[in-house]
Amino acid sequence: MDLAAPPSQLPDSLRLRHHLHVGGEWTSPAGTDLIDVENPSTGERVGQVPAGTPADVDRAVAAARAAFPAWSAATPAERSAHLDRLHTALTTRADDLARTITVELGAPLKLATRVQVGLPLTVLRDHVALAARAPVEESIGNSLVVREPIGVVGAIIPWNYPLHQVMAKLAPALAAGCTVVLKPSELTPLTAYLLFDAVAEAGLPPGVLNLVPGTGPVVGEALAGHPDVDLVSFTGSTATGARIMRAAADRIARVALELGGKSANVILPDADLATAVKVGVGNALLNSGQTCTAWTRMLVHRDRYDEALHLIATAVAGYRLGDPFDPATRLGPLVSAAQAERVRGHIDRALADGARLVVGGPDAPVPTRGHFVAPTVFADVHPDSALAQEEVFGPVLAVIPFADTDEAVAIANNSKYGLAGAVWSADTDAALAVARRLRTGAVDINGAPFNPLAPFGGYKQSGLGRELGVHGLAEFCELKAIQR
Repeated sequence: MDLAAPPSQLPDSLRLRHHLHVGGEWTSPAGTDLIDVENPSTGERVGQVPAGTPADVDRAVAAARAAFPAWSAATPAERSAHLDRLHTALTTRADDLARTITVELGAPLKLATRVQVGLPLTVLRDHVALAARAPVEESIGNSLVVREPIGVVGAIIPWNYPLHQVMAKLAPALAAGCTVVLKPSELTPLTAYLLFDAVAEAGLPPGVLNLVPGTGPVVGEALAGHPDVDLVSFTGSTATGARIMRAAADRIARVALELGGKSANVILPDADLATAVKVGVGNALLNSGQTCTAWTRMLVHRDRYDEALHLIATAVAGYRLGDPFDPATRLGPLVSAAQAERVRGHIDRALADGARLVVGGPDAPVPTRGHFVAPTVFADVHPDSALAQEEVFGPVLAVIPFADTDEAVAIANNSKYGLAGAVWSADTDAALAVARRLRTGAVDINGAPFNPLAPFGGYKQSGLGRELGVHGLAEFCELKAIQR
């Protein structure tokens, strides 16, 4: 099958954006290099943005530093009102945001509308309320303990959720009284330009929020190592997170890191297997598998293993690859040729390691244009194999059998990651007992919905700190003890 080049779906204003947003103004970058933005469904260029430089970062950080005293001194009601106006401005752009994400990421339009745009709008609305609250103060003996904004935040954003990942950092930072320099991914930067159009319309004070697009080795490194950045908040790979920690360590700067995952979906023998498999497959394939919390290891009791494999194959057959603007499409492309090649490498290695291919694989048909990989499921995956240990970040599911609950917990915890997970059982108390034993930052029992006010983050190499809700807000604050 093939895909025709889709009609123009981007707002005309996004096609050539050759400016930064610094100090409340669209301004020219220091350099002249540009970054092409590609539609991964077709491989065609759909836009260009500047390749920022360290000099651009210096200017943006200086603007954020200059804006910090007034913004940090603003009342909770004033900051809440600014965030409320930003929410309104973004809501009016919701359709353009969804179409832009579909073009530059390849996410099916339904997913882009409901999740890629709907979730960050919910997060921002939550922070309108959180920002309005009086700062928490605590008396301990003769000490008054207060929270104060940490200062200038360098926010480095991945490509897989280009608006949500911004909002999970921007909303709490601004609510806390911090100012921000934002570096979007060079693969999906156009969404950030729509965001900053909304920022300008909402009238945020100059310098409170600044945009410098560019590559990680240039703009990301400059932000991570900048002496006037008080906190670096990063979402992305564990390897890059470690590099950011090293850059920040030279000046003892704070870091907040949301990194990789290899989450286990534990299906106990008394579970509603049909529902557990259906939801588990959907979770593993969400956003074409390009989701850090994806349940990419499905653990099934041996007594129900063959039944589960049949249900998995049936469920995966319903995931149609194709044009992400086609309502019938359930899986879009991967974000780039490099990402697709990386995922294919994981598939080839799993076959070489002896995993049993259930569906998909390297010979499965995919559209001839774009960076598509067929949804792929392997059975009999060894818990210590590369497929069970490494984050694939593509539509690949590993199915692993277990004999009893203790073995299931041991397999689930046999990972350097600990970001998310799931447990299924007809006995909710038994499921809760297993959830408590999993060394991971979040666990869903029987498909419970995502809660954007709960703390989000991981154990082990899945990161440091938490995002969302009051716990995420606290990451952007310092504690001060005043003795009286």
